Amino acid sequence: MIRAMTTEPVVLDTLELTSDPELEARLAESAHRILADLVAAGAALGWVEPPARDEVAGLLRDVVSAARTGDAALRAAYLDRRLVGLGHWTRYARPTHRPHADLEKLAVAAAVHGRGVGRALTTGLINDARAAGVEVLTLDVRGDNTEALRLYQSLGFTEYGRLPRFVAVGERRYDKVFCMLDLRGHPADPADRRTERAPSSSWGPSAPPGAGDGAAPR
Repeated sequence: MIRAMTTEPVVLDTLELTSDPELEARLAESAHRILADLVAAGAALGWVEPPARDEVAGLLRDVVSAARTGDAALRAAYLDRRLVGLGHWTRYARPTHRPHADLEKLAVAAAVHGRGVGRALTTGLINDARAAGVEVLTLDVRGDNTEALRLYQSLGFTEYGRLPRFVAVGERRYDKVFCMLDLRGHPADPADRRTERAPSSSWGPSAPPGAGDGAAPR
């Protein structure tokens, strides 16, 4: 819970978000604003056109519901109680893939790019996956976003496959790059299960908005 003004973004987990009625009530509207603005600017978040508010609200409801049973995790970054970034993973539905999860969305408001929010969100989601017993965490990235790939690689992800010219944005085509983080044998650090604070120094990526066909860290 955020009780005072902060000068650095604070990353909250699902329980902390849903325990604060004010933040929970504003989450869908604030998330929609961030996602719509990023997609309108060209971010690769799985939409060609900015999503509708109801679509974003439905997505968040599903993630929060799944998080209560350990089948998903949601992280949100706040600066002075203003949402500046969010991300989530969900478990695979196929029975033979249930031990694993996919990091599906990661987005950071343009106003705070370069402040380490994307790294802090991803780190929190990795810790949540470890605590939930996820064995392999996957994600996909649009191939032209080398900055995002470097970020994920710095956090331990490795590339395991690539579909050439698979992502279609109008007439343009981009590779779809698949990455994985093997969490087996890496126990969660209890100290990381609560609030993560973004590092004060920049962590590097400065590519155009959008990190992949489903993840856009900054």
